[in-house]
Amino acid sequence: MNPKHIKELIIGDLKAKIPIIQGGMGIGISLSGLAAAVANEGGIGVIATAGIGRSEPDYFSNYLEANKRALKKEIRKARELTKGILGVNIMVALSNFSDLVKTAAEEKIDIIFSGAGLPLQLPKILKGNKVTKLVPIVASGRAAKIICRRWSEKFNRLPDALVVEGPKAGGHLGFKPENLDAPEYSLENLVPEVIQEVKTFEERHQKTVPIIPAGGIYTGEDIHDFLCLGAAGVQMATRFVTTFECDSSEAFKQAYIDSKKEDIVIIKSPVGLPGRAIRNRFIDDINMGKKKPFKCPYHCIITCDLKNTPFCISHALINAQRGNFKSGFAFAGSNAYRLKKIVSVKELMGSLLKEYKNIKQPPKIA
Repeated sequence: MNPKHIKELIIGDLKAKIPIIQGGMGIGISLSGLAAAVANEGGIGVIATAGIGRSEPDYFSNYLEANKRALKKEIRKARELTKGILGVNIMVALSNFSDLVKTAAEEKIDIIFSGAGLPLQLPKILKGNKVTKLVPIVASGRAAKIICRRWSEKFNRLPDALVVEGPKAGGHLGFKPENLDAPEYSLENLVPEVIQEVKTFEERHQKTVPIIPAGGIYTGEDIHDFLCLGAAGVQMATRFVTTFECDSSEAFKQAYIDSKKEDIVIIKSPVGLPGRAIRNRFIDDINMGKKKPFKCPYHCIITCDLKNTPFCISHALINAQRGNFKSGFAFAGSNAYRLKKIVSVKELMGSLLKEYKNIKQPPKIA
């Protein structure tokens, strides 16, 4: 792959030849297999930590240790498969957030991406680790400002980069349902907003904070447009699901390929946020009130409504990951229906780069 016409993504002393971060997808969608494949192609591969210990025999009886053990295994497996840049995605809303951050830091992971809440204490948890880069995921300029101010005041540092996730992303979304289609919340409006909010902090600390948009980015042209808007790179998740190296079941990948535009819907998640998913019978049953409250064996997400929720989001997602759609559903980005075949990560990265290089018209969103 010859990336001479596309700039590198630089995060601290890390340089990705291709400015593409593969977004972290739980539960079990992006593990060591996918992350290593992306890193080998010059991008940044990301292991999702949500529910990472589901395959450990003591997951239900020893939840905290099972997840830490599984995370170590996946990081080490990925390291055996690539010399490229690897990250982990750790949601602030996870009840074992601190444990997972400490574990990833002990393994000297290159980058920790952290969203689903504001990671205001993240630098403190690292306890002097100088290797691991910290990249919060935000959904507004206000959130970026709050994090930068807190980190600046309390830890005399800034994030090493910021991912700005817009309303077209898959999974849980950091927006109110009524704002998902509002023009002012579009990713092309959020990116300049975040860039502007961070400027003052960059000048004060004499440090550049790369801004990386995510959510609904699908083509090489999309990448080109956001780089022209001032982004340092992009994050993409949905497109990597239908790759041979994706860690999900084949049935999960096929659900993406079989989906139509009208199948991509917004659901109300037990964690109190809207989520974007592929509609199926399970989701229809939830909407018709056919599901009943259940007893939770562990409280994996802090904001989950344990008493009133009609289904367990963790169970539903792992069932789908394994191909059991009678008892689950797939989260997906707004463009999932556009995917029509399974390709290798190498082929996907190559086609995105080719599309980028073939751009002849001015950017649509600059």
